[in-house]
Amino acid sequence: MSDVLVLENVYKSFGSRNILSDISLTVKEGEVFGFLGPNGAGKTTTIKMILGLLSIDSGRISVLGYDVEERFEDAMKHISGIVENPDMYGHLSGYDNLLIHARACGAPKERIDEVVQMVGMQMRIMDKFKSYSLGMKQRLGLAQALLHNPKVMILDEPTNGLDPAGIKEFRDLLKYLAHTQGLTVFISSHILQEMQQMCDTVCIINGGHIIRTGSVQELTKSASGLYRYRFRPMDKAVALLQENAADRIAGITEDYIDLRIREEEIDMLNRRMMENDVAIYGLSPVEISLEQSFIEITGGGNIIG
Repeated sequence: MSDVLVLENVYKSFGSRNILSDISLTVKEGEVFGFLGPNGAGKTTTIKMILGLLSIDSGRISVLGYDVEERFEDAMKHISGIVENPDMYGHLSGYDNLLIHARACGAPKERIDEVVQMVGMQMRIMDKFKSYSLGMKQRLGLAQALLHNPKVMILDEPTNGLDPAGIKEFRDLLKYLAHTQGLTVFISSHILQEMQQMCDTVCIINGGHIIRTGSVQELTKSASGLYRYRFRPMDKAVALLQENAADRIAGITEDYIDLRIREEEIDMLNRRMMENDVAIYGLSPVEISLEQSFIEITGGGNIIG
C-alpha cells in the first residue's frame, strides 16, 4: 500500500508552550488509522494542521506527496474532514443539500448518486434533513465529504451522540469504505472499544509526543509482557515460581499461570522449568483490550477530549 498521509518531524507551540514535539507518522492507502491520546495530548492540534487550519512551526505534512503548506490547494483536493456533527439546511432534502455542496466543490451531479449508494441513504435521500436521526445525519455528512472523491478522510470524534446501533453502523461503513473503496480514514475518538474493532493501525500520542504506533493486534497482545503458561505438574511449577519469581506471577488457576516476563526471558524460564522436570504444554501471549494497552502505555489519564 502506498503512503497517503505523512507527517515528518512536526513541531508546534503556542507562545512558550510546546504542544507537539517531533511528530512523525505515516498513514497508508485504504487503512483505518486511529489517533489516540488523553486530554491535551495534541490530537486536535495535529488534525487542524493536517487540514491546513493551523500553521506548522517546523517539519512537514504531505497528502499524496503534496506539502500542505507549500501546495495547499493540491493537497486539499485529496483530503476531506468531519470535525463536528454535520450541520446542513434542515428544510431541504438530503439530496438538495448534497447538490448545493456538489456545485460548490465542482463535483459532477452523477457523483451524488454514487456517494448516496456508498453510505446507504438511497431510501431516505429525498426526505428533509431535519427528519433524519443523528446516525443518518452522520451518513449524509460522510456522503458530503466524499463528493469530491478524496483519498483521505479526517474524522474527529465522529460517533459522538450515536447510540450503540448507530456506532456499529458507522464503524462498519468506514471499514467498508477503507477496505473496498481504498479510502484512507484518519480517526480520533475516545471510545477505545470501538477503535479496537474499527482500526487497522493505532497511534498513541501523549504530552505532544508519539508514544507508540502499531497494529491493533500488536498493541493488544502482550503489551505488558503478560504470558499464559500451562505446566505439568502444576503444583510443582507453582512452587518453583513462588520460590524464585513470585513477583512475576499475575494470576494462578487450576489450568494455567499468568506471568509478567520480558520476551527475552522466555527461553531462560523454559529451560529452568525443564531442568526441574516441569513440562510446558502451553504458552501464549495474553491479549488485552486496547483500553488496557492505552492505560499502560500512557500511565492512565482521561482520553476524552
